[in-house]
Amino acid sequence: MSATLGALINVLEPTWTVRVYERLDAVAQESSNPWNNAGTGHAALCELNYTPEKPDGSIDITKAVKINEQFEVSREFWHHLLTTGALPQPASFISRTPHMTFVRGAENVDYLRRRFETLRRHPLFAELEFSDDPAVVAEWAPLLVAERDGDEPVAATRATSGTDVDFGALTEQLVDHLVANGTQLYLEHEVKNLRRTKDGRWRLTVKDRSWNAPVRRSTVEARFVFVGAGGGALPLLQKAGIPEAKGYGGFPISGEFLRTSNPELVAQHQAKVYGKADVGSPPMSVPHLDTRVVDGKSYLMFGPYAGFSPKYLKKGRYLGLFTSLRLHNLGSMVGAGLKNLDLTQYLVGQLLASPETKFTALQGFMPTAHPKDWETITAGQRVQVIKKDKDGKGVLEFGTEVIAAADGSIAGLLGASPGASTAVPAMIDLLERCFPDRFTTWRPALASMMPSLGQAPWEAEELDRLAGGADLGTVSRA
Repeated sequence: MSATLGALINVLEPTWTVRVYERLDAVAQESSNPWNNAGTGHAALCELNYTPEKPDGSIDITKAVKINEQFEVSREFWHHLLTTGALPQPASFISRTPHMTFVRGAENVDYLRRRFETLRRHPLFAELEFSDDPAVVAEWAPLLVAERDGDEPVAATRATSGTDVDFGALTEQLVDHLVANGTQLYLEHEVKNLRRTKDGRWRLTVKDRSWNAPVRRSTVEARFVFVGAGGGALPLLQKAGIPEAKGYGGFPISGEFLRTSNPELVAQHQAKVYGKADVGSPPMSVPHLDTRVVDGKSYLMFGPYAGFSPKYLKKGRYLGLFTSLRLHNLGSMVGAGLKNLDLTQYLVGQLLASPETKFTALQGFMPTAHPKDWETITAGQRVQVIKKDKDGKGVLEFGTEVIAAADGSIAGLLGASPGASTAVPAMIDLLERCFPDRFTTWRPALASMMPSLGQAPWEAEELDRLAGGADLGTVSRA
């Protein structure tokens, strides 16, 4: 998010002075790191939680359409940066990887068929394929049906325009471009405090964490601050003292993935396959068997297995959750907890599950899976947003949310999935909220870079140059 915002500002206001403070010794080591997330270019092609079933049995695709449109905007901006030389070849961070949904059982097959029938009538999802024939599913992804019980009903959908994104590589490339164009990057520097000055600026207290720092603490003043610290954003927004952050809390969820680099297995599975979440599990815990391309090498990854840690960052402090508690958000936190007892039960079950039980979940997707081929890796920390609802009670949110001061001088981003996939529209929204007096003059430049911004992307005249795979400039999506 921070790298994306910097890239937008660099295009719109190249004379502005921009500083980036990163508490670790390299960028993209938390949620943007390729092994801390699934790398799915979220376009709602395979994620069932974006297409809930209504009480009357119909399928609501509103959120799916919105997310697909948002990802389209992100791809258009990446395409612009590629054509101007700001980013290297697209294969360095994005690859064509079909997106699939796979379900088992007659009831789930019926739901997936109705979802498919509803989605395919929309222009953005016209390419979606459906099959309940195991032989066809085997052609799409052999490992899903090999040695599976033939009496069990199965079904799958497939969108061949799906993508796998190395958001770590993309973040590094964006930051490299910013530094080459004058942005000042401070690694191993942590913002410890923020205070408003009398003239309306922000004074930041920054700690140099490097072992040989000549000066441990320093201050810097800024007219505008973006807190793009992932799970660490909420504590910093609280320190800023803006009223817009009152009532907000965050619930951290950790997790694990299983990973294999076995060439024989990797060669048999070229897709991101999402299933159906267990009852009570958060959307970010939807099981999926994914192709991952990191540093040019392909892997398979399955998960996530949910866990709990009070940390707000993977490389953060164990007191993260507790130090974020305030009188103004305590009610929200308790209220959300009472409303989500099924989530608590799910997390406890995941924590108590044996390695054998966890591996059984993989075998539900891939019956031939063997423990000798797989290793466990720790996923990144996710902090789910908790805020007050209309009744003043706590509610757990599963998306991303921008919090901005009324005067636009400071903003931060909270939440998790779809996250990085929608970074560009999220940061454009931030620019409009924080710089309303300038946004009108920026709009033409934004529209030239992202033709679908503000309109249905399937109506954009330049649709043919949108991203559809490794070459972001030549493949049409719809």
